[in-house]
Amino acid sequence: MKEVDAVRERYARRSSALDPLRYSLLNDAVLLSQQERQRALVRWVRECGVQPLETKRVLEVGCGSGGNLLDLMRLGFAPENLFGNELLPQRSEEARRLLPAAVSVIAGDATQMDLTPCSFDVVMQSTVFSSLLDDAFQATLASCMWKWVRRGGGVLWYDFVYDNPANPDVRGVTVARVRQLFPEGRLWQRRLTLAPPIARRVTALSPHLYGLFNSIPFLRTHRLCWIQKP
Repeated sequence: MKEVDAVRERYARRSSALDPLRYSLLNDAVLLSQQERQRALVRWVRECGVQPLETKRVLEVGCGSGGNLLDLMRLGFAPENLFGNELLPQRSEEARRLLPAAVSVIAGDATQMDLTPCSFDVVMQSTVFSSLLDDAFQATLASCMWKWVRRGGGVLWYDFVYDNPANPDVRGVTVARVRQLFPEGRLWQRRLTLAPPIARRVTALSPHLYGLFNSIPFLRTHRLCWIQKP
């Protein structure tokens, strides 16, 4: 089976078993992790010389229903410079419904997109590579993403680093693997996001416990990376 077809099946299994509130901002664990990630994005902008934001062209691979692109617009990125790609038809349709018309949404397999090399300042992905279990396909997608980034730009990466014993459809992506996928890149990284199962339990007792438990480094399961092209 091709990896693209396998990914479709993995997401179908995940969606069928999904609690509607699992990823809702009405869930304190989700809200607090989202706020933490937004603060990390602000730090990325300030520390990595990304400004001026309104002129930067951004492509998100695996944009889902467009939530990350909406966050970028709130930071100051211009909608006409934002592009989202999504493999799953229902998600790309939802992104098209929710995002401004000026944002381009491209449906289908990202590795088959006919995009101009070196045409984006930022190519981003969020928990896409942890859903790719085929090493060769990971490498192919990473090569495409790197090809689309112009010099001085980079890949903005957010993904988890640990395997999930309860979910064989995903696997963690280590920093060593990130470096292997983008060997020419200069890496800026931050560890964040309290492990979701722990976050759900402690915030059910009190939302204030999120910060306390998140102060323990090994309980943070995700990594935000900026992989800059020289």
